[in-house]
Amino acid sequence: MAENTTEVLVGGAVLAAAIAFAVYGAQVAGLGNTGSETYPLTASFRSLEGVNVGTDVRLAGVKIGTVTDVDLNPDTYRADTVVTLRSATQVPDDSAIVISSEGLLGGNFVEIVPGGSPFYFAPGDEITDTQGAVSLISLLLKFVSGGDSP
Repeated sequence: MAENTTEVLVGGAVLAAAIAFAVYGAQVAGLGNTGSETYPLTASFRSLEGVNVGTDVRLAGVKIGTVTDVDLNPDTYRADTVVTLRSATQVPDDSAIVISSEGLLGGNFVEIVPGGSPFYFAPGDEITDTQGAVSLISLLLKFVSGGDSP
């Protein structure tokens, strides 16, 4: 009888841990968010190196959204991007959006550099002030060759 009770207790603990991990995973992935809690903005980048769907969008180092769509524009050969931000975060309409790096070995993320306008982007607006990813290889080649490389 004691063995049966132990097995039930261990099984219950494993089941509780599995449910806790599932709830945590859903919160991290944002599966509990409804469409009314976020809004989309678009931007067009020359280079999105290291950025894809699911990449963090940060403001002052704080995650405020994610990249939800990336597509190549066949006319301009630029990366048309949709970022989805939390509704609680209003972004001034003269803000810039930049591809930033977490360091030499870190990944890239999308950073919003706020402007000073008293007006805010509306859902679906386009951020026109963009700066694409800077290639570390290109920078090193410019440094080694004295700055004459493309």
